[in-house]
Amino acid sequence: MSLLTACNVTRRLPAGEKLYTGATVKIEDKELKKKGRKAIATDLKSFIRPKPNKSILGIYYKLWIYQVAGTPKKEKGIRNWLRNKVGEPPVLASSVNLERNVKLITNRLENKGYFQAQATGDTIPKRKKVKAVYTAKPGPRYTIRKVILPDDTTSIIERTMTRTSRRTLLKPGEPYDLDVIIEERIRVDNFLKRRGFYFFNPDYLIMRVDSTVGENKVDIFVDIKNETPAQARKRYYINNIFIYPDFQLQSDTTKMDTALARYKDFYVVDPEKKFKPQVFDRTMLFHKGELYNTADHNLTLNRLVNIGTFKFVKNRFQVAAPSGDSSKLDAFYYLTPQKGKSLRSELTGKTNSAGFTGTEIQLSWRNRNTFRGAELLTLKAHGGIDVQASKQFKGYNIFQLGGEMSLVWPRIVPIYFRSSSAYVPRTQFLLGYDWQTRQKLYTLNTFHTAFGYLWKESEGKEHELNIANVTYVNSSSVSQEYYDKIGQDSSLARVIEEQLIIGPTYSYTFTNTTKRRVRNGVFYNGKLDLSGNLIGLIQGAKAQDGNYKSIFDVRYSQYVKTEQDARYYLRLGSQRVNQWVNRLYIGYGMPYGNSREMPFIKQFFSGGTNSLRGFRARTVGPGRYAPIVDANSFYPDQTGDIKFEFNSEVRFKIYSIFHGALFIDAGNIWLKNSSDFKPEAKFTKSFLKQLYADAGAGLRFDLNILILRTDFAFPLHNPSEKPELRWKVPDLKLKNVVFNLAIGLPF
Repeated sequence: MSLLTACNVTRRLPAGEKLYTGATVKIEDKELKKKGRKAIATDLKSFIRPKPNKSILGIYYKLWIYQVAGTPKKEKGIRNWLRNKVGEPPVLASSVNLERNVKLITNRLENKGYFQAQATGDTIPKRKKVKAVYTAKPGPRYTIRKVILPDDTTSIIERTMTRTSRRTLLKPGEPYDLDVIIEERIRVDNFLKRRGFYFFNPDYLIMRVDSTVGENKVDIFVDIKNETPAQARKRYYINNIFIYPDFQLQSDTTKMDTALARYKDFYVVDPEKKFKPQVFDRTMLFHKGELYNTADHNLTLNRLVNIGTFKFVKNRFQVAAPSGDSSKLDAFYYLTPQKGKSLRSELTGKTNSAGFTGTEIQLSWRNRNTFRGAELLTLKAHGGIDVQASKQFKGYNIFQLGGEMSLVWPRIVPIYFRSSSAYVPRTQFLLGYDWQTRQKLYTLNTFHTAFGYLWKESEGKEHELNIANVTYVNSSSVSQEYYDKIGQDSSLARVIEEQLIIGPTYSYTFTNTTKRRVRNGVFYNGKLDLSGNLIGLIQGAKAQDGNYKSIFDVRYSQYVKTEQDARYYLRLGSQRVNQWVNRLYIGYGMPYGNSREMPFIKQFFSGGTNSLRGFRARTVGPGRYAPIVDANSFYPDQTGDIKFEFNSEVRFKIYSIFHGALFIDAGNIWLKNSSDFKPEAKFTKSFLKQLYADAGAGLRFDLNILILRTDFAFPLHNPSEKPELRWKVPDLKLKNVVFNLAIGLPF
């Protein structure tokens, strides 16, 4: 009954009115192929107004909510919210202006080169609903015969403009398109601004179109308007550069100018000397005497913003001479710094698919201008507890304490390196310590330090190179229970063994997902991790012969490890939030020389909230191996040298902050070499038959500052089971559902 009521929304319309249900556009042209007619119709339909009420399968759900809510008696309340926020008023047939839409269709076709286009419109009533139908006859599409540029060789601006003719967007033989002409005006304007014409703008360009040349062709004459002011026709050079690094909105620049300090070819107005002038030497791309260039203009602003020290950055240019006849510009940069020092605390509650529930507190202190060179010093301290609350394996809780110090310089240290990128290269130094105790089992102490560089080629390409990366791990308070477990599985000894990892790491990231015009996004992250390579080569380490080498009496690890993470985001419909996302992850680690196995902290694991969501974290694999665990003991983490994982997820918006997802996951980990304690754990050609798989659905809450994610997953395939029990599809029971609660999207 409620469904019938939702369908019958027309009975509450005003007297004599009908509901407008939308429009269709028919293209009549025998010369056009079906695909071409469909593309034109879709384009034209986007310009037709008004838009009808939203519907799903013919049900106008928003209109129904609007009508059911009725007229609210108060400005606030659930009825007002339903009617004005959730619902939408009826779009009436009387609001449709056929004549106006016909003109819009005709004008759009003419702008696309169909100069002989004709269009008509009509309405088709059906009971209390009305549909609009528009018929368009585009006619022949005109193409460009030739493009004529100014022939005045005495004017510098005309001479400069002719130099860009090779890169013009207006190509002979291409269809006439007003949108392309507009883009060409912008392109020419950018070209001129890169060559000193600071006061020029696209409105000074005129493009005359002659459609009388015959054969459905046009000639386009590109020229500069006669009324273009002399100032816009002149090239300008940089004169003096003034930088105000401690500018506030209430600052009196007149008084501040008395504190001018010259450094190289710019002036710094910094009475309290909060910043070293060298900071701006590395960020300013303008220099006195250079030709004004809009590219340097924008890059300089980007570099000042990307330092991370300044909250607001703005600039202005003015003609140096009061008379306005000068060909020089003075540049002024006003920089408002962020608070130099800040303290932040975070309290987090968390749960994971391994059955742990816990909390963590983190304190961080920042100094954004540590040595007056825009250096960022960060001190962090954290502590947390994870309690395993599940019925099985209770009591093996985890306690953590740690701290980290990081110092980031907005430059390459120790050498002087000048970059013309919009992003300032950085040098980073890290020093950290973590203490972790797993109750009843062991305690781990981890020391970590790294020194390296971070730089971005562009918005979507980023590099991170740590030329020195050292990690040292030792254990203490190892229980007899854990030693007894090692007797059953020798791989557990690697968890508590003394480890020294020393070597470089490199990471490259590419993404275009931040670009709004890109319909389908791509993300790729590749990592290379090396340890002990040079030292092992010099010392001649050969673990297979028992010839282990050490540094400070600690045997170091020697391996090569790589990770490849690729994702593809396919947009579904017009909304960016509706996507089909696919992810492929491949990881490979190869121990050699001084190591027979990868160090435990560098191995791969699978399962959990961001991996195979139908299986508990670190319980998947390796291969077909499944440990036999006493219900009163702990479940050992499963790790491997090789990892393969594939995830596919359809994401869609339900309403407001509520989003949904449907997903499947598949993957596993393997050992590179055979193990007597872990049968069928070695990677083989039949690895595809050993993939774990799950499927499920999720509900996500987009709270702007974060996304709270809940995923419910069913195991579909478990290769560690007996052959007749591996496929779980017939046994999709509620008790087998794995619940995942997390913050942020899985990938």
